[in-house]
Amino acid sequence: MTTPLFAILREEILATGPIPLARYMDLCLGHPVHGYYRTRDPLGASGDFTTAPEISQMFGELIGIWIAATWGAMGAPADLVLVELGPGRGTLMADALRALARAAPTLRPALHLVETSPVLRAAQAERLSGFAPTWHEGLATLPPGPALVVANEFFDALPVRQFQRTERGWHERCVGLSPEGDRLAFGLSAEPDPRIDAHAPVGVTLTLPGAALDIVRTLARRLARDRGALLAIDYGHARPGFGDSLQAVAQHRFVDPLAAPGEADLTTHVDFSALARAASAEGARVHGPIDQRDFLQALGLRERAEHLSTKATPQQAVRIAAAVARLTDPTRRGMGSLFKVMAVSDPALPALPGFPA
Repeated sequence: MTTPLFAILREEILATGPIPLARYMDLCLGHPVHGYYRTRDPLGASGDFTTAPEISQMFGELIGIWIAATWGAMGAPADLVLVELGPGRGTLMADALRALARAAPTLRPALHLVETSPVLRAAQAERLSGFAPTWHEGLATLPPGPALVVANEFFDALPVRQFQRTERGWHERCVGLSPEGDRLAFGLSAEPDPRIDAHAPVGVTLTLPGAALDIVRTLARRLARDRGALLAIDYGHARPGFGDSLQAVAQHRFVDPLAAPGEADLTTHVDFSALARAASAEGARVHGPIDQRDFLQALGLRERAEHLSTKATPQQAVRIAAAVARLTDPTRRGMGSLFKVMAVSDPALPALPGFPA
């Protein structure tokens, strides 16, 4: 499928040669005119995928409870900076702030949203206008001070570099053109990268989440210095390993990542072990990762569902039960085990809510 972004990619490849996968992902998702997240609201039944906050208000409400409890463990600083990375439509934060008002009525956090999409910023403004949010393109402009940072399905959409093991070494995975020049095709760099020193069989793929590591390192340094915590929820794996998890989704179906650049969401599974090592190296404390199922149940998902069901119609009660099942089911049909939860905090904080002591 020819898209406006394909013409731009083709021109660049013809001029400079095949481009690294990270460059391809960056253009597909963030091109200022034709990037996927710059041009649409991808969420919900009419979009391409559904996230946990869109499944049930309970998800965001439990995050609000987590914020309140963690703020208390920090000593209840009056100047708390509350940040969300990639806030979607603002659904999670709206639900969280509603629960936060009940759990910590004296807390008046300064709300800051890191979002690059004009379309999603408009949706966030509609839902969160009463909380006077400030928007940012990245971390650099966030104000100093104690902070709580929420990142739900944020790290999976950051560009990654991939390398494939050959008999000559590790070659970077690139995107080039087919022999006819009318479509995109994967390939490998001509020469191996001498900086990659990992032991694996020939044919294995290694994914390096450079952008995610940079963000975690920056936040870990800040949190270790100024106090606070980052809560990261995403699909991924808790143990280090090899493999190719690059995928593209459009209209709730998996599609070819190269078929329609700029028209499909591109993601990879988050390597939580790599993020944890990066945070620890900056002097922060790491909590988890644990399964989303265990995290939500520890925060009281079942009890919240039962409370809502007592006031619900029979049809609403069925929907509540279905939402709980989708959020916690450990099989491939649910998010319970596929999604992991990890927190990064300043070293002085004890075990955080939802995590084992």
